[in-house]
Parts: sequence; structure tokens; C-alpha cells
Amino acid sequence: MTTPNLIPAAISAPATPATPASAPGYSPSALLEFDVWLSAFRQPSVLIELAVLVGCTLLAFGLVFLLRRSLGQSEARSIWFGRRWVDGVLFPLLLLGLVYASRTALDGHLALAVLRVAVPVLVALVVIRVGVKVLQVAFSDAPWLRPIERTISWVAWLSMVLWVSGLLPVIWHELDQITWKIGGSTLSVRTLIEGALTAGAVLILTLWVSSAIEARLLRSAVGNSELSLRKAVSNATRALLLFVGLIVALTSVGIDLTALSVLGGAVGVGIGFGLQKLASNYVSGFVILTERSVRIGDMVRVDNFEGRITDINARSTVIRSLTGSESIVPNEFFIISRVENLSLADPKVWQSTTVSVAYDSDVELVRRLLTEAALAQPRVLRDPAPTANLATFGADGLEFTLGYWIADPEAGQLVLRSAINLQILQAFRAHGIQIPYPQRVVRVQGAEKVLEAGE
Repeated sequence: MTTPNLIPAAISAPATPATPASAPGYSPSALLEFDVWLSAFRQPSVLIELAVLVGCTLLAFGLVFLLRRSLGQSEARSIWFGRRWVDGVLFPLLLLGLVYASRTALDGHLALAVLRVAVPVLVALVVIRVGVKVLQVAFSDAPWLRPIERTISWVAWLSMVLWVSGLLPVIWHELDQITWKIGGSTLSVRTLIEGALTAGAVLILTLWVSSAIEARLLRSAVGNSELSLRKAVSNATRALLLFVGLIVALTSVGIDLTALSVLGGAVGVGIGFGLQKLASNYVSGFVILTERSVRIGDMVRVDNFEGRITDINARSTVIRSLTGSESIVPNEFFIISRVENLSLADPKVWQSTTVSVAYDSDVELVRRLLTEAALAQPRVLRDPAPTANLATFGADGLEFTLGYWIADPEAGQLVLRSAINLQILQAFRAHGIQIPYPQRVVRVQGAEKVLEAGE
């Protein structure tokens, strides 16, 4: 069974790989090569290598500076450029290419020491930057992101140290000797490590491609309806790429995919019984995004919780209320339950406020003052215009209902209603219109007999 070689052939390890005869526990040739390499640091040519390394660093920095300015890459979450000039993937990648080209040009003319160390260090730095930046973009708020980043850093730096010291081929050979047989396949520790590294690399690459596609799709979206549709396409593309990446990773390790058919049948039965709710939520998520019954940016009321939809994921939908609290609603709820979408066909929302006046008040003046109070607020729409109507004859006075339309309910409704009520109160006081106090007539039976007896 062949396994992929994870060490690039063009930038091989500085030590001569140990042969199977000399590999078990000790490699004199590797140690001798390592001593020769250490002695090269005492040569005067090290100053030339340091100057070349500084020149490559300045050149890489200048190229990143020019590219960022020309392309306008100022996003804080950019994988290529990062938050700062040298924080992204592009700077260490350009520096690695320049240093490797310089090493190739100087090899044979100088006893290289600094550049031989710089290449493995930069390779480790590129691996760390790619893994960390892609994960930060794909899973920005995940609680497990920090431990994964540290794991990538430790693995990359440890591999670099083993590479530079010449121990990596020896350890690689020893791990290849620990084998066991599973069915018709023979696996070793080296094979498992190679498979894990290959699967991780394919996963990182898949997430990078899917994030780039998602950013391109969402950047050109116009309106909430198109945004939701593009979100559905983005989720489907990411799922497809992850599936293809997993298949490629398993194939590269040498795992027979035909053996997974039984497992696929078992997973299907599990989805049909134990995971039906989870599967229903995922299917409902795609139905919502494609049907566009609710979209990102819509104002909805779900189970007495009203708010604005901020994100529609594959399994759940995030609704943010006007008070700042967020509700995570399973997608299945939008399919099987009644949901009020306040902005499905039209983003305009109707609001009202009720006020009572004394029975001897001028009805037409009251209606005019109510309408003017609504029109005094810039958020109230002029078309359709606000209306003030005599709603009912109350026990304490005449009750009027002022109705008006707004187009931005996500900006807050209580604040607007309060401003209109304050405007109404000021207008009523200025025109002498009274808001009656509650009046009740209380009759006590037998009170007359008690008064006559007292006399």
C-alpha cells in the first residue's frame, strides 16, 4: 500500500535519510550531517546569508504593500492579507518563495546554514498561517477554535525542529515499522499520521475555497431575498466540497471506500429513527432558504418572540429582538408552526396608539392634532398617511385610535410610540383638550336608612 509523501521533494531534509539498516534508534550519518551543518554557522558566509534573508524580507513586505494597495484588500478577515501587513498568508508565502529561490541560487557557492534553517521555519509558518486564518474565517465564534490553533502551531513547529535536526526521517521510518492488519489492509502508525495530515490539509483547503465562494456570493447580493438564496447556495457548496474533500482524503490514505457502504446504510437507518429531528432541521433549513418564506433581515414573530432574522444556518435560525437578546430557533419550527412575518411582502409595519378625551371636546380638532403629532415624526410614512378615527364611546370619554405606518421596525417601535404620545400630550395641553380621569359612581345600598337613623 503506497502512502503520499508529505515532505516536499524539492526542499528535502538537511540530513541524509536513514537507511533501514541504520535507522533503529541511531543514525550516524544523520548526526554527522547535522554536525557539519552546525559548523557552517561559524563561517564568514553567514553574514552574506543574513543579508540575503533581510533583503528577501524587505522585498516580500514591499510586494504585500503594493498588492494590498492595488487590490484594496482592507478587510479585517482577509485570509491573504490579514488584519495587518504581515498577518496574512501572502507575506510568509512570498518570503518562502524568495528564500527558497535564493537558497537554490547560492547552493554550491556557499556553505549554507541560515537559509537551510529559514526554509523549514517559513514552511512551518505558512502552514500555521493557512490553518489559523482559514479556521478563523470559517468558524469565527467557535469555542474550540483556540485549542485547534494551538495544536496546529505545536505540530508545525515540532515537525520543523525534527526536520532541521535530521531526526524526521528516522522517526518516520520507526513509525512505519509499527503495523497491524485490518481485514485485507495493513495499516501503520505512519499511515495513520499521514492520513490525519492529509485529511486536515484537504479540510483546510475545502474550507478556504468554500469561504471564498461564500464571500463572493454574499458580497454581490442585492436585497434580503437574493441574500437568502445566495446563502442557501453557499451552504450547499460548502457541504458538497467537504464531502468531496473527505472522499479524497480517505482515498489518499488507502482506505477502501466500498467498505463504507454498510456504514452508510447504518447511518441512513440512524437518521430515519434517532436523528430524524436533526435531519428534519437540516432539510427545513434548505427549504426555508430556497422557498424564501423567511429571509435574512425580515421582522418575524415566533412563539411570542419578535425580532429581526440575522442569520439562517443549516440547522437553526438566529432572531435578534429589539432589546438585544437573541433566540436560536430550529428550522423545523418555521415549517410546522405558525410564524408571523412582518415584512414578507412589504417591509412597512402598521402601528397604533389609543387616547381618550372628554365628551365635550372638539372631535375634528382632536383628529387634526393626532394626525399632526404622527406626521411630526420623520419615521412615520406619508404614504399611506396616518389616520385618526373615533374608535368607541368609552365610560370616561371619547376614545380615538391613531394609526400610522413605518418602514423600519428594526429601529425600534416603543421609542417612536413614546415620541408620538408626548407630542399628543403637548398638543392637547396647548389647545385645552382634557384627558379625563377614570370616573365611577358608587351606590351603597341602605345608606339612606343609616343616615335617617343617625338623625
